[in-house]
Amino acid sequence: MDRETLGQRIRALRVRQGVSQAQLAFPELSDSYISLIESDKRVPAPSVIELLAVKLNCSATYLVSGVSEDVVDELRVTLDYAEIALLGGAAAEARDRFAEVLSNADAVALPEMLHQARWGHALALEATGDLEHAIEELRALTAEASAEADLDHWARVHVALSRCLRERGDISAGVAVADDALRHLVATGADSTDAAVHLGAALLAAFIERGDLVRARQLAAQLVERADRVGGPRARMAAYREAAYVAEVRGEYEEGVTLAERALALAGEDDDPRALARLRVTYAGLLLRARPDRAGQAHELLTQVRAEIGASAAGETDVARCLTELARAETALGRPAEAVALADQALDLLGEAPRRATAAALTVLGEARVRQGRREEAVTSLTRAATCLEEMESSREAAQAWFDLAELLAETDVADEPRMAAYRRALTCAGV
Repeated sequence: MDRETLGQRIRALRVRQGVSQAQLAFPELSDSYISLIESDKRVPAPSVIELLAVKLNCSATYLVSGVSEDVVDELRVTLDYAEIALLGGAAAEARDRFAEVLSNADAVALPEMLHQARWGHALALEATGDLEHAIEELRALTAEASAEADLDHWARVHVALSRCLRERGDISAGVAVADDALRHLVATGADSTDAAVHLGAALLAAFIERGDLVRARQLAAQLVERADRVGGPRARMAAYREAAYVAEVRGEYEEGVTLAERALALAGEDDDPRALARLRVTYAGLLLRARPDRAGQAHELLTQVRAEIGASAAGETDVARCLTELARAETALGRPAEAVALADQALDLLGEAPRRATAAALTVLGEARVRQGRREEAVTSLTRAATCLEEMESSREAAQAWFDLAELLAETDVADEPRMAAYRRALTCAGV
């Protein structure tokens, strides 16, 4: 059933109240103008709609949408509850409440509320691990978003889409989304903005996931320079965080610690809890690698993040990464059994799809099993990690993983062929 137009609603209310066009118009408007509005030949300005709403004893929202204030209030309460649930870590509840708003027939007439519900629903789908539907929703939102109308939101939906694609294992697609969006900003002269910094951080994360460390290092330097020059605190924090991650992957741990500490110095109470949790996990991981004598401090920080991350909008990948780094800390502190349990929890969260987070958890699991003297199980874990990285086209890291596995096999009582096969896989991944 088609909804009434704005003009039809105004006419119906006027007739119901026994008011003529001239009476409704007086003294601010003309009766001819009211006639044009009621016949939908003129679209009144927001100020005129507010004026007519007062005269007709209704809300401006009702005149524009045809939805009563009671229904609008009810939808608003549900939407607010959904956002609180998402921020509080109740992702499934948030997803259901956002879906409730989206399924309400009246929401179609409330475009701003509908858009807010779709955005929140996409984030809730991501947080519950339903990446397929999250990507579907985010693709629709990016297609509708306009950088000219709302640059910050346009950047947010592209960053989220790139992130979800990477989490699903579509690394090249994640690169393409962030790269294309950043190129658009450069082409339109909007590259000296916070939005450009956030998109640059997303592209940098995608390069790291793909194992493209040469481009990642180049972009990290550009991103930090741009963030220092034009970025606000949140944009700079994102740039430093991703640059620290590049340093970690490249083995430049002290530089990574410095960058992570610069990012943490910018963190505020109103910052995105998910982004802050990721930053703290990155910092703790860098401490474990750069300063092993501070493993206790890293463990304490990771334990705190683990307690807090369940009460935020963090997705399964963020939780798994925290568990993995906590497992690494347990290994460093001489508690491999605890490390195995934590790594197993991370893998249970991540499932079977090849992801960088999966490879990291498998690697830590293998290291812990070596400490336990369970070398055959360690070989199995490290083989899975290397295979995972190879499937993700992370050639440099896959080569290192196969090499580490070959070295472990050299220490075990196995035939030479498995060890030589691992060396050959390492050489192949390295392009030799």
